[in-house]
Amino acid sequence: MTTMNLFLSPVDVWLFRDGRPFDAGDDHYARSLFPPYPSVIQGAIRSYHLAVKGIDPSDKQAIAQVVGTGNTFGNLRLRGPFIVRRWPDGQITRYFPIPADAVPYGERNVQVAQLRSISEDRVMTSVDELLSLLLFPHDVEPLKSDRGSWLIEQQLYDYLDGQPVEPLHAHDLFLLEHRYGVGIETHTRTAREGLLYAAEFIRPQEGVGLYVEVTGYDGWPPRGVVRFGGESRVARFEQVERITWPVPPDPLPQRFKLYFASPAYFAKGWQPDDWNKFFYGTVKLKAVALKHYEIRGGFDLATGEQKPARRFVPAGSVYYFEGNSEVRFRSDLIQHAITDYGAEIGFGQVIVAEWSL
Repeated sequence: MTTMNLFLSPVDVWLFRDGRPFDAGDDHYARSLFPPYPSVIQGAIRSYHLAVKGIDPSDKQAIAQVVGTGNTFGNLRLRGPFIVRRWPDGQITRYFPIPADAVPYGERNVQVAQLRSISEDRVMTSVDELLSLLLFPHDVEPLKSDRGSWLIEQQLYDYLDGQPVEPLHAHDLFLLEHRYGVGIETHTRTAREGLLYAAEFIRPQEGVGLYVEVTGYDGWPPRGVVRFGGESRVARFEQVERITWPVPPDPLPQRFKLYFASPAYFAKGWQPDDWNKFFYGTVKLKAVALKHYEIRGGFDLATGEQKPARRFVPAGSVYYFEGNSEVRFRSDLIQHAITDYGAEIGFGQVIVAEWSL
């Protein structure tokens, strides 16, 4: 199938709301997530593809035939979006959230927390199947959730290999702009008293945008403009050279960890009902480092209905496994994704690294 590699850059600012309900009068502040969820990209890509194919936006049957529905993705396969910077020479650098198992090292660097086995008669946890803990150096607390910490792609590989690295701050990649407005009466189009609200917009730095791989759609021009995010904001897109995605080892190391480069959804919240459905061989989860969950929903253009809200494990989460036999990813996994939902559109993208006690 045809694959397009798109670089998306802003015309102005972007608005990508998080999953909290927002309506003037309910919550006065609309927060943004950056990069946006794969479902946001899916919606923008689908809408533009319908325009390319000349599909009437009111023809729900035709929409479903060409791009599927909100939960049936047809031939579409996405990887991304990832924050990238396009340099003057055309080279593109990809950035990833700092892993959740990072701890401070020196004045500016971070390193991987130590993993140690624990004895069940000494330590009690609320997750009885985990028999290891991430142990942090003396007088050091784990890094708090902070979207201001990012790693260049090569830094991420160095980190996963056990080397200390110096993360970038959010303002090196994007700025937050806070804008204010008032609620509007639907019928009179006048301001509603007492309904002042604020919204958080994203302004990428010079050369910074988003990169996404799109497979299964064809007929697109080499560049154009697409509606993107909240308030019908737009993005320029341009087809560029592919950025290689790391191929997982085959077989996997006996002890391996999965760094989640994109959010993932699991039936039991932070985990699926059975990890072994993703692997040939048997694995056991040993430890987890993750941040707070994130809630996402959306709107299904084909059915005209809201999509169900789901809790997602955020990008940057790290899961430690141990295999008791030769372990491989299942061959029927879509893009090697580890997720119970949305593998086709980019959820559950993982990078594999070895770990040791």
